[in-house]
Amino acid sequence: MLTYFPNFFSTRAIGCYLITLAIVSLWFSGYVMPFQFMLFGFVSVLVFFVYSNKLTMEWRRYSPKSFVKKLFITALVIRLVYVVFIYFYYIKMTGAPHAFGAADEFVYQRMGEVWKNSGFEAMKQLMKEMPLDDTGYGWYLGLVYLLFGTHVLTARIAKCFLGAFSCVLMYNLAKRNFGEWAGRITGIFCMLMPNMWFYCGITLKELEMAFLVVLYAERADYVLHARKIVVKDMVIPVLCILAAFTFRTALGGVLFASFAVGLVFTTKKQLKLWQKILYSSVFAVWMAATVGVEIVQETQQLWEDRESNQSVGMEARANSAGGNTFAKYASASLFAPAIFTIPFSSMVYIENQENQMMLNGANFIKNVLSGLTIYALLLLLLSGDWRKHVLPIALTCGYLLVIAFSNFAHSERFHLPVLAFELMFAAYGITQVKNKQKKWYTYWLIGVSVMIVGWAWIKLAGRGLA
Repeated sequence: MLTYFPNFFSTRAIGCYLITLAIVSLWFSGYVMPFQFMLFGFVSVLVFFVYSNKLTMEWRRYSPKSFVKKLFITALVIRLVYVVFIYFYYIKMTGAPHAFGAADEFVYQRMGEVWKNSGFEAMKQLMKEMPLDDTGYGWYLGLVYLLFGTHVLTARIAKCFLGAFSCVLMYNLAKRNFGEWAGRITGIFCMLMPNMWFYCGITLKELEMAFLVVLYAERADYVLHARKIVVKDMVIPVLCILAAFTFRTALGGVLFASFAVGLVFTTKKQLKLWQKILYSSVFAVWMAATVGVEIVQETQQLWEDRESNQSVGMEARANSAGGNTFAKYASASLFAPAIFTIPFSSMVYIENQENQMMLNGANFIKNVLSGLTIYALLLLLLSGDWRKHVLPIALTCGYLLVIAFSNFAHSERFHLPVLAFELMFAAYGITQVKNKQKKWYTYWLIGVSVMIVGWAWIKLAGRGLA
């Protein structure tokens, strides 16, 4: 069993990134990314792969308690440094401390300021005018600004603490399911994953959503693994489910379904039949008493409209100014097989897609690690061990399936809520790799490179640029 992320994996991934970037830049030389985005990508890839190897080896000597302390502090420092840097970077590039194309950020910033500046009643009135699945972040941001001031850095510093704590929670979850070494690799992956820094530095709800999902999964999984029945242990999972509905309707539905699936399919060795019945009864009564009719109706409508929403949305993208005409051919049948790997890294210049270019390295990391995620899930499926880990599997696969049927299957932002779980399965996959299987990793890197080059052509050709 591997207890660290091997240098073999790191060096080849870094080499693959540089080679792929060179191929794309030379092949599509008229649409080369600005150097600053190349630099963002290279630093992201270099930091992630070099330090994943270095720290998973060096931190093996720490006791579990010392490891958790080291993990939290380091993750927090990384995020705080990034938040301060990116604050001034955005001011220089956009004239405001918000990301490129930050329309949603300005809306959320206004929502957060209302409670502080206009009072609680004004906040209530504003929330009545908002869709239900935007109200949760509005209330959260308003409370943060009320307590600590309305400067944008206030909420972003809070995000840093949530992000660092998420790394610890994922370590706990992975350790419980796959052992100490998979847990440590998972924690370090989450600590170093650039996507998770990115959302600490902007005023969007995705980081808080991801934290809610991680907190829910860790506590719900604890319930399913506990030897004793403690009904109060269900308080946090249920509250997280309810809160999730106010951040994104589909997310709340997936969390609800994943716990139900966990109760049904968890092995009898982990959870006795009478325990399943008791937990199911408490869960059903609790949810029935707290989930409003509006939430139920929204969830049902979302499911009924899943196919038409996707086709209409993709058609609109194809016909919009600057849109990609190939978008109208996109569907769940194309997205679903690649859902663990997408979004593909974007390495060509497209006007008004600065955020995608800025995250080219982060998405490359996800593209690479998705091979290990798929490998791990196949191992669990073929061995029959999936029932021991049914809740995180149901949560991850369920959410990605919902995304595959949406307009946002290739939108990096919408993948964030379950990214940490994909990293966890990748970490488990690493621990199971044998020397004779390492060649498949090289083949996967070649496939990733081909997919990224192909994606660059699709982005340009669909706009009549290639």
